[in-house]
Amino acid sequence: MAAPVRRSVVEAYYQAFASRDPAAIAPFIDDDARWVIAGPIDLLRFCGERRGKAAIMDLFETVIPEVLQVTGFVPEIMLVDGDRAATFSRLTARQHATGRSISYCCTHFLRFRADKVVECRSIIDSFDAAEQVLGHAIDLSAEAGSSLSAF
Repeated sequence: MAAPVRRSVVEAYYQAFASRDPAAIAPFIDDDARWVIAGPIDLLRFCGERRGKAAIMDLFETVIPEVLQVTGFVPEIMLVDGDRAATFSRLTARQHATGRSISYCCTHFLRFRADKVVECRSIIDSFDAAEQVLGHAIDLSAEAGSSLSAF
């Protein structure tokens, strides 16, 4: 079994993560880390999978800032168990392309090794985020041709 991560380490990581400062985040990322953000890649190009510290740091240094100016990140719930941590958080930002304010919930499922993140799986409330990015509600009515109307 992997060595447990201390809650204080997870809290310090999230303090760095909320700062959006790549220099503060980098010490917490393992060289071989895997990062997966589930969400609408066509609308939020920072979604998808990245492997290795260099690709993950590029995400924080370049990709996210090109899409969003993050103005807040608040972990509302945090659980730490063994080498893993899970959070439910709210992210607020301003979309660069439109200037729209964006606010959505997300979860993180993290695995740590030697006080560094070796795996992050994130799920964003992508329907809510997509509507905000598009600037209008997504029409799911039968008239709009939605396949969801059969459910």
